[in-house]
Formats: sequence, structure tokens, C-alpha cells
Amino acid sequence: MFVAPDPGLLRLRTGLRAVLGIALAVTVAELAGFSLTASITGGLAALLALFTVTDATVRGQAVTTLLLPLAGFPVLALATLLHDHTLLRDAAFLLVVLGGVYARRWGPRGHALGIFAFMNFFSTQFLHAVPAQLPELYAAVGIALAAAGAVRFVLWPIERRTPPPAAPAPLPGTGLARITTRQAVQATAACAVALGIGQVLSEDRWYWAVGTTWWIFVNTVSRGDTLVRGFRRFLGTLLGIAVGMVVAIPLHGAPLPTALLVAVCVFGIFYTAPLSYSWMMLAVTVMAGLLYGLLGVLDPALLVLRLEETVVGAVCAALAVLLILPVTTHAINDAWIQRALRAVHAATAASERRLSGDEAADPRPHVTELDLLLGRVRLSLAPLVHPLSPFRERKARARRVLGLLDECAAEVRGLAAVAADPDASHDARLAAACWRVESAVERLTSPRTPEHAPAAEPETAPHPAPAALGHVSGLERLLAALDEPLRTPPGSLLVRS
Repeated sequence: MFVAPDPGLLRLRTGLRAVLGIALAVTVAELAGFSLTASITGGLAALLALFTVTDATVRGQAVTTLLLPLAGFPVLALATLLHDHTLLRDAAFLLVVLGGVYARRWGPRGHALGIFAFMNFFSTQFLHAVPAQLPELYAAVGIALAAAGAVRFVLWPIERRTPPPAAPAPLPGTGLARITTRQAVQATAACAVALGIGQVLSEDRWYWAVGTTWWIFVNTVSRGDTLVRGFRRFLGTLLGIAVGMVVAIPLHGAPLPTALLVAVCVFGIFYTAPLSYSWMMLAVTVMAGLLYGLLGVLDPALLVLRLEETVVGAVCAALAVLLILPVTTHAINDAWIQRALRAVHAATAASERRLSGDEAADPRPHVTELDLLLGRVRLSLAPLVHPLSPFRERKARARRVLGLLDECAAEVRGLAAVAADPDASHDARLAAACWRVESAVERLTSPRTPEHAPAAEPETAPHPAPAALGHVSGLERLLAALDEPLRTPPGSLLVRS
């Protein structure tokens, strides 16, 4: 993680901007004479606005930021009004969980609004806010969102100069709807159990179990994703508590050093989030300990309770994805790998048309799409290649698939580069080779039937081939090699069998 590339210093700039935006929000709240509870609420609102709003365009990000109060303010009022009515509060919290996860079917905007709604309920429990504080909580959140927006869109508009990284189109609507519906049911059931057990452990700090369960479900699709994320959250929390024992407790809530360390934690959250969930959770846990210190309630027993609640939440999430409407890693792998293979075919076909003289044909968009899809394939296969995965054969197959797909991408890039050369000539054998690539892709993305025989070895050119034909021949070889790891017998659970 420490040597991971940061093109354009994007993570560094995003982390520094987050520190600036949150510091501005808290400073304005303090100057306005708000209570510590309101200032912390505002700081958390600014953090969420800068962290969760990930629309593909700057305009989309601005619209989502403006919509955050519509999701947060009603929930904030509900949470404070029901604070002393346990059963109603618990039921309302679970409804917020259900709605927040279900909203993910509407893409990044629904995702951000769902998180913001959940965290407004969560932060109210964390800070023990009461109805009398509601007006200043509204004011603090409003100021925080304005500060975050000013920094993001006016003072430091990183996205205007460096467009947000593109993302592959989501799974088809029906598939996405099915997954979000299942996850909404899973998350609500897991949070209900976590809430009950959490209240047995602590009547005052039960919400950490619910928060753990909720965040484990964020940005996951399959049960494999969720299980790996749960482990990483536990590991990060454990390390964060160890650091908190050494750093947060000795401070005794001293304002200046605590504020400086919270700024370091905020930077750590934004800088490490794209790379390591465990490191991000370490920063989150230390920050939570520092905030408890400011509130005057931090002691070693509280940090130990935090770890216990994390274990409860992680176990509840794991049981939910295993037992309730499971979305298998197998199914998600299958969908993304097939899309990557189709992108290989589309880029190859466009290159062949370009070399045949069709000036309108352009393989570059397909190459870009392939690179994006390969990133999603790596994320999807991450549970299988995780060091703790007990399935050695599946791990080996997954690594082989990733390696072969990366080689396919390299051949596609080379072919596109040749097609872009105006002096490149068309070879009569190229059309036949591209047709064989198309057939190989169709074979790999279709269920095995009697008429779909195993992949044949690519034909060898009788004499040295031009560059374009060499790349296509390489694709034939790689697609033939993919046949074995992708089309494994039933029970392998890697991709379609």
C-alpha cells in the first residue's frame, strides 16, 4: 500500500482537500457557538459529503450534494425524537437500513443518499443527541454541507481538472435490482440481530454492532466480497484499538492535539480507502477513539467494547450472506468475466474493420472499456485469491484467469495500436482469425452443450504474419487457454459450468 502508485497525486490531493473541508465546517460551527455535539455532527456530515458522493460528473456530484439534506434531515429528526423510545427507535433504525441499502439500485446517487441517511441516525446514537438540540444540529449539518461543497466545487475543484475515474456500467437492471433487493433483506436481518446482541453487551453503545454490519455491506455484491470485507473490518478495528490505547487514551481529550490527530485520521481515511479497507478502518477506529476522548468518555473498557461490537456485527453480516438469499461469488464472477470477454471481441472486430479501410471503426473505446472491466473482474475475484481463502484449486484457477485476461488485454492494446497506424495493411488471413476469436468468445460465454466442443488450438500461419495478425493469433491462443479454467466441472464455482 505504501508504494502503490498515485497518478497525478489524486489520492494525496483528495485527502488534503477532505481535511480542509472538514476543518472549515468544524471551525464555522465553533465560531457560531454551537455545542460540541453539533460541531462533531457537522464534521461527520462534511466527511460523508466528501467521501460518499462519487457521481461520474461534477454536475452530478453537485446535485447529489444538494440532495443530501433531503435524506439526512428527516432521519436526524426521527432519531432524536425517538431516542428515549427504545422499541420505536430500533424499528425506525432498521427501516432506515432497509431503505438505505435498497436505494443502491439507483446508482452512486442512491448509494450516497442511503449512506447519509443511515449515518445521521447512527451519529445521533453515537453523540446521544436529544430533541432540544435538533435546531443547531440542522444548522451544523447545513453549514458543513455548504463548507464541503465550497471546498469541493470552488476552492479546490480537483474533478474539474482531473475527471473522476470512469467506471464500467453496472450489471443489467434486472440483475442489479435482484442483488440490491437481496442485500436489503440481508442487511436488515443482520442489523436486527446485531442490534439485539449489541444491546445485551451495552445499552448505551449497541450501535457499533449495527454500524459494523451496515458498513460491511457497503460496496459489496457477493457473499465472498462481504466475508472478506468483514474480516478486513475486524483486522482494521483491532489494529485501530491498539493504536488508540497508545495515542488516544493518554491525551485525555486535550482539544488541540486531539484535533490535529483527527485531521491525520481524516487524511488517512481518504488516502487509504481506494487501496486497503483494513488501513481505512484503522484510521476510522482511531478517530472514533479521539472523538470519545473529546466527549470525556474514553477508557480502555470502551475500546474493548468497540472490538466486541465489531465482532458481533461481522459475524451477523457473515451469517446473513451465507443463509439469507445468498448472492454467490460464482454468479458475479460469471457476469463480469463474460462482459470482459465480449469487450475483447468488440475491440478485435473494430480493429479488423479499421484495418479493412473503415475509417469510422475505432477500437479505442472498447480497449478503455476492457481495462475498466478487468478492474471489476479483479475486484470480483478478490475473495477467491485472498490469502485466507481455503479453496486452493479455485484460487489457482482464479489467478490463472486473471493472468490470461491481462495478456488478452495486452494483445488487444497492441492490435488497436496497429489499427491506428495509417500505413498498416490488411491481411486476408486477418478476417478469418478475427472470426475464430469471435467463435472462441461465444464458446466461452455460452453454456456447454454438445455442439460446443472444447476450444481448438489456433491455426499457425504458414509464414511470418504481420503485426495485426500476430496479435489476433495471440488472442486465439489465450482464449483457447481460458477454456479450461473457465469451463470447469460442476462444483468448481469459479464461473459458468
